[in-house]
Order: sequence, then C-alpha cells, then structure tokens
Amino acid sequence: MRAATSTRPADAAVGAVDTHCPYCALQCGMTLSPAGRASVRVRPRDPSAGGLCQKGWTAAALLGSPARLTTPLVRDGGTLRPASWDEALGLVARRIEEIVAARGPDAVAVFGGGGLTNEKAYLLGKFARVALGTSQVDYNGRFCMSSAAAAAHRAFGLDRGLPFPLADLDGADAVLLAGGNPAETMPPFLSHLRRAVDAGGLIVVDPRRTPTAERAALHLAPAPGTDLALALGILHAAVADGHLDHAYVGDRTTGFEEAWRVAAGWWPERVERVTGVAAADQRRAAAILAGAASAYVLTGRGTEQHATGVDTVGAWINLALALGLPGRRGSGWGCLTGQGNGQGGREHGQKADQLPGYRRIDDPAARAHVARVWGVEPSALPGPGRSAFELLDALGTPDGPSALLVFGSNPVVSAPHSARVAGRLAALDLLVVADLVLSETAGAADVVLPITQWAEEDGTMTNLEGRVLLRRRALAPPPGVRTDLEILHDLAVRLGQPPERFPADPETVFTELRAASEGGPADYSGVTWDRLRAGERLHWPVPRTPGHRGTPRLFLDRFAHPGGRARFAAVDHKGPAEPPDEDFPLYAITGRVLQHYQSGAQTRRVEELRAAVPEAYVEVHPDTARRAGLRDGAAAQVVGRRGRALATVRCVPSMRPDVVFLPFHFPGAQRANLVTNPALDPVSRMPEFKVCAVRLAPAGEREAQ
Repeated sequence: MRAATSTRPADAAVGAVDTHCPYCALQCGMTLSPAGRASVRVRPRDPSAGGLCQKGWTAAALLGSPARLTTPLVRDGGTLRPASWDEALGLVARRIEEIVAARGPDAVAVFGGGGLTNEKAYLLGKFARVALGTSQVDYNGRFCMSSAAAAAHRAFGLDRGLPFPLADLDGADAVLLAGGNPAETMPPFLSHLRRAVDAGGLIVVDPRRTPTAERAALHLAPAPGTDLALALGILHAAVADGHLDHAYVGDRTTGFEEAWRVAAGWWPERVERVTGVAAADQRRAAAILAGAASAYVLTGRGTEQHATGVDTVGAWINLALALGLPGRRGSGWGCLTGQGNGQGGREHGQKADQLPGYRRIDDPAARAHVARVWGVEPSALPGPGRSAFELLDALGTPDGPSALLVFGSNPVVSAPHSARVAGRLAALDLLVVADLVLSETAGAADVVLPITQWAEEDGTMTNLEGRVLLRRRALAPPPGVRTDLEILHDLAVRLGQPPERFPADPETVFTELRAASEGGPADYSGVTWDRLRAGERLHWPVPRTPGHRGTPRLFLDRFAHPGGRARFAAVDHKGPAEPPDEDFPLYAITGRVLQHYQSGAQTRRVEELRAAVPEAYVEVHPDTARRAGLRDGAAAQVVGRRGRALATVRCVPSMRPDVVFLPFHFPGAQRANLVTNPALDPVSRMPEFKVCAVRLAPAGEREAQ
C-alpha cells in the first residue's frame, strides 16, 4: 500500500471509501482511506484482478497539490487575477448574452471531455442546447473512439466498447489486438489476457514493438496507415484456407459477398508488399484465431485515428464476422475505450449529433422524447453542429463561434495541428475554462473556474464494458472550489433558466438522465444509485423493467439492425492522407506512455510520474538517427508540414527504420500535435493523429521547409 500526500482532512464522518480510479476506461476499483490530515492511502479493491497501475497508485497526490486552483481567475489587462465567483460567473453570463444578442446562439460553443461523469456530460449537453440554444457542442471523445463507434453502429446497429463483460476475456485462447498497447495505457487489463498469452494465442498489430507486443506470440508490424490492407489480407487468408464460418455468415450476417469482392483482391503476398507483414504471418494469424475455442478481435486507437478509421475498424470487424465471433459466448469483437468515461460521455449528449440515450439529434421521435423530459418544445432544440476539430478550427472566424466554454479538456495540447488550434482560441472574444489546474488551455482563458476533483464529488462513470459505476466522494473539496454541476446551474440561472431545470445534485441529475435515456439504445432507465450502492453490476441497456439485471452480453440472440443480422462492410485500402515523400521521408506516430495520461495536465503535476518521464522524447531506429546526424540522448526536432516538435532522441533498435514515435502528453514546443494531421474521417470526423510525414533534424537546425 502506498500513501499519496493530501493537505486536507476527509469529511469527519467518512472513513475508508470505495471508489474508482480517475484515469482510463478500466475504472479500476480503489479504496481511499483518510489517514489523518496529511495523507490519503490508496489501495486496489481487488488485487487479484490486476491491482492499480502507477497512475492509479499516485492518483491522490493531486488532491492536495499546490498546483490546485482554488479561486476563479479573470483576465485583466493581459493577466489572470483572482476574482470572486459572483464576479467571474457574472462576467461570463453577461458576455454570453452580449454575444448571442449580436450574433445568435451558435456564436457560443461548448467543448466537453470524456473524463466527465455521466451526470456532467448529460447536463453539459442540456446546458448547451437549452440554456445557450447552440448547436455548437462536441467533446474530446471525438478524438478517442468515434471511428470504432461508427463502425460498430454500421456493423451491429449499436455501439458499446466491449459488448461483453471484461472478465469473458479471461477464458480466451486467442486474442488479436490491433492498434492497442494496454501494457502502458491500462496495465491491469493484461491480467485478462493471461490465458491467451500462455496458450500462444496473443497477436498484436502495431508498427512498434511495444511492451504489449513483447508479450505476443505473433507481432505484426505494418507500415503506419496500412492496417486496413493487413486486415483484408488476414481475411483473405481465413477464407482461402477454409476458415470461413459458412453457417454463421449465412444465418447471422448480410453483405459478405460484397466485402469478399474487395478482400479477394488482397491476397497475402500483395498485402506483404504494401504493409511489410510477411504473408506467412498473415496466414498464421488467421489460423490461430480460427483454431481457438475462444477467440476475440480487439481494436484500439491505432486502428481508429486515421482519415479512414471507420473503414479500418470495419475491416477488423469483417474478419471477426467471417470467423463467426461476435454475438457468441466466449468470443467476439470489441474496442478498448480510452478515456475514463469515453463510453458514457458520448452516450448522453456531448456529441454534436447526439441526444441522451445515444439518440440521434436529427430523429424527430428522439427530439420529442428528450424535449418532453427537458420541458421544452422539440422545435427549440438545435440541430447537429460541428464535430470537434471542425468546431475548434472555426473559432473566431466570421462564420464560427466567438465564445467557447471548455469543461474537462485541454485542446491546446490534445488537438491535432495544435498551433492552429491555439491561434483559433486566441481569436475568441471569450474563452472560459473549468479545470482543477491551470492547464495550457486554461492559461489562455479569459475566465478560469476552479472545479472539484474525482475524490471530492459523487457521480457515475460507464467503463469500457458498458458497466455503470458509482464513483463516491471521499474528501471535502477545498474552500472556494465548485463542482461542474454547480457551475452549470449557476450560469443557467443567470441566463434566465428556471433553477429546477438545471439541478446541481448529481443523483437528481442522474434520475433525470434515466428518464431522458429511457427507450434509447443506451437505456439507463433501470439503473438507480441505490442499486449501484448495493453493488449490482449493471451493464446497459437496463430498461425500467422490474427485476431487469442489465445486459452484460449484447447480440447473443440478434444484432441491433432491423432483421437482427450483422452487416459486413465492403471496405478497401486507401493509405494515409499524408504519405512520406522526399522532403518528409518518415512516418510519425503518436501515443501514450505508462506514466502519463492524455494531455498530461494532471500527471505532469504528480512528482513521481513527472520524474519518471519529465519531457518529450522521440523513439527512432539507430540507423535513422545516424542519417539525421543525431545520437541517443541528443536534442532533436521532428519537422512536419504544419510545424516542428522538440524531443530527446531515444534510439530503439526494434523500431522500423521508416517510423518515429512521439508521446503526446507534453506542452509548448514539445507538443507532438504540432505535427499531426487534421485530415478527418468522412464518417466519424476523427483526425488522423496516428500517421503524418516528418523528417528528423538537430534541435538547432532552421532550414527552410
């Protein structure tokens, strides 16, 4: 057990509190045990299930950090100064009213986050559409798993990250993991892959030999941006080698012939020329999956964060369908959700095109249902707005919003082409950021609102398996800090809304969320806080039917499309939007490291984590570094068409000579997203974070690009 420093006492009547880690979508259980006035002890609730990673162990360190914001800040003459809540919120409400009066409600935008609780995500979407009347609302989850969501909807008629309980993976003999590195991003997840590892059935698809790939029996390392071709090659091998599940395909799917007409042209030897993955390894992957009694295909951000992300995920789903995996006990396809509430955050109204319950905002019946719960006319609800990057890119333009409210996100670091995004934020008439520390985005704001942390408030989260979890308050927040719900309530009232329309009590908000979601694809109407307090494991959908115990396994009887069949997608390989060329001969890929999370705004302020990885680095093959005039430990710049990022060279012999890797957690000149490509998937509007063309140079070089 490890102690994490906090400077505040717990509530007097509160002892040890069972809650959940504030970071990734595993939402590992933990217990916070107040230890006098000096510390809070963190321990895993179920050590046998993998315990906590280093981030979880140190999660309480930020609770008493001197970096915490405890008073509102208002920009005055170019400098942020302390202000009262009344002054700060009064200024925000007054400026919003002025901007709306001059330019209309779409001149004000809202940007949320995948780490917000279900209650916050729900009320934020409602606030945007009712209190502001704006269509301009989206969230950073658009950067996370929107491509998998769109592909799952297309294939199955419904999207839930894992449509089966996480524990089902414990019995897997074979798992193909495409574009994921859970050994660093969610280490406790690896405990669920032990059987597959021991059976020689773990297949990892990743251009890098990551710590996850080190555990694999078969590591497939395609050139960045060629994942779709690789999936087509393995599908071709599965069919050609007699592994197609004819009965399943005939009884439970449609569209195989159309999909096969494309895959038939991608025989493994052709795929080898495009991807660099040996044809024999493609056939071996197909055989491992087909020969296992229990097999799964899982995808992560590496498959999604492309301008063809939806089709790429669809290609892996096609492979799973051809082998008869989805909708069967002990097998399936699933997506590893990244952010803590990446699943619930997109279900309840933060996305530009969705209403609570995973309803479409352009569906008249959905609009009528939600409007009735909200006490407004359906015609008063705006239509779909801009997706995340398109929204950020439009800020401060003649046709775009001139005010932005940010909750739970740090786009100055996390958005692609981040220098442009920072410029768009600077062009706003009003930028308001609610955060617990002065993030890079908060540092650029006109008004900063200090908020509570995970352990200082109650709320629910929905983890990667679609299970609704109650995250409980363990500590009193510091004086002067408010919850996001309290901020939204106060702003809504100042903007003329009746107080009861925007409750600040999280359980009251959740009760309303239940009604708004009822009958929708993500139906939470049968979930209550009392059931969660009692320890019930409730996976949505949970309709308001007496005794309904939730739906841990989707699709066992039928898929969610009319007719009950899953749908193959006829997808073809196109390649990255920005391939290497003579001027920029290398692929750059980005990702996370074990010690940091997302933009690093929190983890970079935890001393143990910051000391472990204090700055940006670039992984590169030693020969590639040598050709660029660099050596291990040298200061380098990674130069692309949109900018250049500074990083320290790490020579890694297992790297492909044509690939460099950058973690994306660092600010300023070390931002990996200074070089990333904002090319968008046409369906999901996901940016192509995972591949762009760059070159390496010594840090001082300033030659023309």
